Amino acid sequence: MKNFENVRLWCVLVIAVLAPTAMAQTLDTGDTAWLMTSTALVLFMTIPGLSLFYAGLVRQNNVLSVFMQCFSITCLVTILWILLGYSLAFGEGNPFVGDFSNFLLKDVQEGSISGTIPESNFATFQLTFAIITPALIVGGFAERMRFSAVLIFTTLWVLIVYAPLCHWVWGGGWLSADGWLGSFTGGLMDFAGGTVVHISAGTAALVAALYLGPRRGFPTTAMIPHNLPFTVVGAGMLWVGWFGFNGGSALAANGDAAMAITVTHISAATAAFTWMVMEWIRFGKPSVLGAVTGMVAGLGSITPASGYVGPAGALVIGLVAGLICFIATNYLKRTLKIDDSLDVFPVHGIGGILGTLLTAIFASSALGWFGGQQDINILNQLLAQLIGVLATVIWVGAVTWVILKVTDLMVKVRVPEDDEIEGLDLSTHNERGYNINY
Repeated sequence: MKNFENVRLWCVLVIAVLAPTAMAQTLDTGDTAWLMTSTALVLFMTIPGLSLFYAGLVRQNNVLSVFMQCFSITCLVTILWILLGYSLAFGEGNPFVGDFSNFLLKDVQEGSISGTIPESNFATFQLTFAIITPALIVGGFAERMRFSAVLIFTTLWVLIVYAPLCHWVWGGGWLSADGWLGSFTGGLMDFAGGTVVHISAGTAALVAALYLGPRRGFPTTAMIPHNLPFTVVGAGMLWVGWFGFNGGSALAANGDAAMAITVTHISAATAAFTWMVMEWIRFGKPSVLGAVTGMVAGLGSITPASGYVGPAGALVIGLVAGLICFIATNYLKRTLKIDDSLDVFPVHGIGGILGTLLTAIFASSALGWFGGQQDINILNQLLAQLIGVLATVIWVGAVTWVILKVTDLMVKVRVPEDDEIEGLDLSTHNERGYNINY
């Protein structure tokens, strides 16, 4: 009996010593450090990256309005994400939307773990995606939407459109590998947001552009960007920040993250160079605006594929993105005469669609060194990708139109003509973004 008590005492001591070690191993400091870095990089993409990129493209009497919209969206979406957004996106819920179990992030404590990282880190990383998506939509209605309408639209759009879509794809919803689509196709492959971010933002921007109508003077009056150096600097910030956007989506400091960064860079560079060459052939001179626009097209296109494809696939995706998005941009503005002010749909929307579909091809290990490492049936996966694209376009397009209608009933979406002529900087914010005596 005494020996038994001794054995039991030793067991208790061993457990007491080893238990903290086992718990500590659950949290990986390398993964945590990388995701915290990625979170900062993705936030950096919106403020100041996207803000500068967009502000340089509008006319000089609207530059502050773009900065204000991006900055305010960052603040507003943060509050919404804490209140309901995170819970609706990642709560257990049902195949279509999460529940309210994480209202005010009540279950996200200092010791809460999600995989090998703190859940607080995961929630904040996902918040930066929720911020940049509606900020991208700003490019579709730039220079003509009321500021109050921007805030109302963003609130409704994030909670009703973005959060459920995020749940469908990343929260275990019906498009995921664990959902309905996964039961017969393997589920949608969207590593970092081809559908959730780029197709959704591009579609919403197109709907907003059609709903509001063109800017006064479009297309007969040239809408010349007021400060292309702003745009180039912002583009550089987006390029660097995208390493966190795609690499961080691995949620670990591992080979997937490293390859995601590699293919992200390849696609961005290839698409930028392709767009530049296309301009050179068609217009006789390459432009810096074309080069940076091509870069964004390449980044948006590689996003859904970044954790699945290899370098060769990224090269092809970048080439296709630079070519097709260039054609789409010119067709939308010159032929269809749709005033998507800053080309959100032809760059992000079309780029996201291309990347999502091409993922099914270049992720497959059946292509050998030219493909990725995924053991998938290309045709079966292509069907899953197509269903994901169509579901995203239909859901986002229809609900965005309804949200704009509701917002219009509340505050009138478009600014008065006199305010548009004067510019939103002065008419909305009583400030100027430039020295009037310069």
